[in-house]
Amino acid sequence: MSGASPQWFDEQYNNRARVPDSVSIMARWTEASALSRELSPQATLDLAYGAAPSERLDLFPAQVDQPAPVLVFLHGGYWRALDKSDHSFIAPVFSDEGALVIVPNYALCPAVSIEHIALQLCQALAWTWRHVADYGGDPNRIILVGHSAGGHLAAMLACCDWKAVGRDLPRHLVKGVLSISGLHDLAPIRRTPFLQADLGLDARAVRRLSPVHFPAPQAPVYCVVGAQESEEFRRQNQLLRQAWGESVVPHCEELPGLNHFDILRDLVDPQGRSHQLTRKLLDLRWYSALL
Repeated sequence: MSGASPQWFDEQYNNRARVPDSVSIMARWTEASALSRELSPQATLDLAYGAAPSERLDLFPAQVDQPAPVLVFLHGGYWRALDKSDHSFIAPVFSDEGALVIVPNYALCPAVSIEHIALQLCQALAWTWRHVADYGGDPNRIILVGHSAGGHLAAMLACCDWKAVGRDLPRHLVKGVLSISGLHDLAPIRRTPFLQADLGLDARAVRRLSPVHFPAPQAPVYCVVGAQESEEFRRQNQLLRQAWGESVVPHCEELPGLNHFDILRDLVDPQGRSHQLTRKLLDLRWYSALL
């Protein structure tokens, strides 16, 4: 990799070019998300977690009476694309199984930096801890699931000093993370021409914003990637285990037959491996359909 050309990095990281039907897959995400919102009359959309227009989140309550574990889903898009409204389709299956689901938005590069996005999401998680009980969630059972750039952000948030964000916050606010096709070292991204123009990373930002350089968190972190993804994405999937060890990253897996986009189908499939790992983090033991 050290002597690789800019073209090689583009080929490794340009997932839309690598997956011929990526546009149609993402269109189905948007369609399924609109239907999910339509069929979720109890959902609360566009809750403000901050003052900026981008600082809004959608909340899908659990279909249970007792306080529910909370799944916060962080969308991908290389920190510069997509929206929470494209990812509502994540919510229904987990809501039906007993989890409260939150999908936050954040500002996008190049209008803001990756660091700004991470700080926004710290505020989204602080809002969640402070207010989720009002919607039937358990603030002591918050987990993060992130896809692609969202996996990077989830890994960062696992390491957050929450007492620095707010004195009222618990030291270990995040109880677990699933990084799906996550980007855990930003050094190669700096060398990827189609991204660098918008992201503007320098060596100091790479060091400051790459989870591989952070001390290991207390919460468990699971990492999965599609076996059909690029060599670089499969390498990125291994990096947190190499940095933090197997005790912190007990699951680090390649999922057969999946690419960078259809791996989210695995997340919402009750038989999918990433779905099962998410249930494990949420400590869900039952399916409502079986009651």
